[in-house]
Amino acid sequence: MTKILKADPDAIARAAALLLEGKLVAFGTETVYGLGALATSNTAVAHIFAAKNRPRFNPLISHFASSQAAFAHVEPTDLAYRLAEKFWPGPLTMILPRKSGSTICDLATAGLPTIAVRVPRGKTALALLEAVGEPVAAPSANPSGRVSPSDAFHVLRNMHGRVDAILDSGPCSVGLESTVIDLSREVPFLLRPGGITLEQLETICGTIRNPDDYATKLPSSPGMLASHYAPGLMVRLNAETVDQNEALLAFGATLPGAGLVYNLSESGDLEEAAARLFAGLRFLDGEGQRRGLQTIAAMPVPRHGLGLAILDRLRRAASPRPVAGGDDDLESMIG
Repeated sequence: MTKILKADPDAIARAAALLLEGKLVAFGTETVYGLGALATSNTAVAHIFAAKNRPRFNPLISHFASSQAAFAHVEPTDLAYRLAEKFWPGPLTMILPRKSGSTICDLATAGLPTIAVRVPRGKTALALLEAVGEPVAAPSANPSGRVSPSDAFHVLRNMHGRVDAILDSGPCSVGLESTVIDLSREVPFLLRPGGITLEQLETICGTIRNPDDYATKLPSSPGMLASHYAPGLMVRLNAETVDQNEALLAFGATLPGAGLVYNLSESGDLEEAAARLFAGLRFLDGEGQRRGLQTIAAMPVPRHGLGLAILDRLRRAASPRPVAGGDDDLESMIG
């Protein structure tokens, strides 16, 4: 039975105790709700993979209460210190070489020589991490490949019975997963757009390479596989027209003729659109299937700032689905 805990000091203490016991606790950050487990315990981390039906060779993001705590597990560079000073706490994940003394378990890192680390923003999340006093692995609290949860109700609806408790801190303010940047190589790589924009990163990093330049077969970071964030309905991108058999994910002025409409932002505000993206996909998928609609048609979104993160999620949602049992039957990470 999943317990809903309202975010107060007693509930935070209870959630921390559950995590230290090896239990699963979903908690809200500024990005999405994470499915938390003690990152130092293979058994606890295995519960994440079981609950999400997630491949075990995908690395997870470890969350910390401070940059000092995070950097105790990795080899920080000068650039990492500058990024932490500017963007932590916040929606930025850094991938850095693992320190020899790190206690983060191999299952959380997929056996890689690097660790993905983040200090999330949010009073409740930081209080929980401080109370735990250990790194907490926390991909998004949803079945793998499905729409990420931006409030506690989404977690309860999709993960009831799979998670021991949900620490309810209200809706997430950003609504998109963290930006992931790989600092383990000579040139920084932007592996996943997110709540910190490419333009913001460039003010600190200078030249940054993008995911198209990054050649690797197995994922080294959260969010690197193509088919992800997938609703049950197929997704059609860059819709300029729509018909009555389709649900419309609108941005700005809506298109006529859709069987169902959800507008990310009537005013064309990318921050508002980002915060509403997963809730919109979830609504159109559930209600659209009930009405017998066939497709979610997504209108174009500007290709700058948070628009890049929104487009990244939509592209993954629209990608061909993996064939069950095949070599590509994988789900990428979130957090």
